[in-house]
Parts: sequence; structure tokens; C-alpha cells
Amino acid sequence: MMNERYLSLTPIILIMPVEKATIKDVPELIHLINNAYRGEHSRKGWTSEADIFDGERISQEMLEELFKHTSATILKYTSESNTITGTVYLEIRKNALYLGMLTVSPELQGKGIGKILLEEGEVFAKQNNCQKITMSVIKNRKELIAWYERHGYQFTGEILPFYDDGRFGKPKQPITLMVLAKDI
Repeated sequence: MMNERYLSLTPIILIMPVEKATIKDVPELIHLINNAYRGEHSRKGWTSEADIFDGERISQEMLEELFKHTSATILKYTSESNTITGTVYLEIRKNALYLGMLTVSPELQGKGIGKILLEEGEVFAKQNNCQKITMSVIKNRKELIAWYERHGYQFTGEILPFYDDGRFGKPKQPITLMVLAKDI
């Protein structure tokens, strides 16, 4: 009987380190975040906001300001080619961690990078004695809300208004935010 070897056709994502981003990462982070959320390029992934907003998701000034918050941390996921392909914003607020701006390059969405960043956020929360993680998600983003629910986040019942001050782009429709939370 002949020995046969089978090659797996399943794509494999190697887990690269998730580490704290620095101010030097701002140009690459801006490119990643804006391309993942807005414009035609974002449509390559499933988390695009191109039908909801026009304009940038974040500016250089806004991102640099986030780095100044002493209670905030931005994590980055870096590929083998040393390119930042994912990021998440974490901010300690009393005994809770606010998680926002979870971003994965559109071409790599669905390959586990978002889940890794979400899990690293949970590790960070535990290390900082946070009792829960909260986030706000655009109410009509049903597929995104379902993804968070599959990872243990639940709607708190709180609905927040979206303050249209132009910092996050120009809304194409009325927007409200749902608050989701997960106990740690």
C-alpha cells in the first residue's frame, strides 16, 4: 500500500504577538482604521461603515489625542510582514473597561484576528481589575452585534445618541448606539 500525504487546503493564521501600540504607529493605524471602516476598500470586509458614513473614521489629531489619555491603551496585531493588520482601543473607566475601534484589515476579516484582539482586551481588563467590558455599537449593525453576542457580550438596554459633530465622518442616516457589556 502506498503512503499518501494530504495537504491541507485550510488557511492557517499564525498567531502573532499582540502588543501595545505607540505614537510611532499612528500613520499606519490611521491607514488601517480608515480603510477598514470607510470607502470602497472597506467593502472587502464585512464590517464596513461605507453605507452609513462619508468621510474619515479617524484623523491623525484624534488618534494622537487618544494616546495622551493616561487611562487608555491601544493594542495592535502585527502580521509576519511586520504590518499592523488589527487594532483595538481600551480605556479604563472606574471598574469597567471600554472597548472600541476594534479594527481588522478588510482582506483578513473572518480569520480570527478580531477574536484574538477581543480576547486580549479581556486579559487586559482582568489585569486591571475591571469587572466588566462595555462598548457602544451602531444599532443597525445587526451582523456586528451578533458577532459580539457570540463572544459573550449582551445588550444592556441602554441606547445612546450619536453626537454628529463631524469627528467621525458625516452620517448618511440617523444613528443611535447600543451599549453592550460582558462581565469579566
